[in-house]
Amino acid sequence: MEMQLQPLPISVPDDFEPAFRAARGSDGLLQVDDPLFVAHRTRVAEVAAKNRLPAIFGFREFVESGGLMSYGADLPDLYRRAATYVDKIFKGTKPADLPVEQPMKFELVINLKTAKALRLTIPQSILYRADKVIK
Repeated sequence: MEMQLQPLPISVPDDFEPAFRAARGSDGLLQVDDPLFVAHRTRVAEVAAKNRLPAIFGFREFVESGGLMSYGADLPDLYRRAATYVDKIFKGTKPADLPVEQPMKFELVINLKTAKALRLTIPQSILYRADKVIK
């Protein structure tokens, strides 16, 4: 299956509605994490649903705010791992001597209420793999 990416120019919250309206009819929306979107995640989820755009996000908070699904690093796990770095630095390790680490734990969260509103059926095999399903 071939996909085409269509960037949506959004720099302020007032851009959500016209940009998502322009994307209406697309196969879906992949939202790149950005402070603007995180701060307005409920609005992003509402506008995506209003324009019938199945959307996937990087943070579970978007799904808890009404988005369809998210797949991304488990933030509490990242925070715990960051604390070990802070501990090492406080104990004298130079930050430059610490290795860069990739996330180790990822989570898939699905909102079935949103799927139903979008008239989508999520396959049972995907639901079994989800870390959290919002009913």
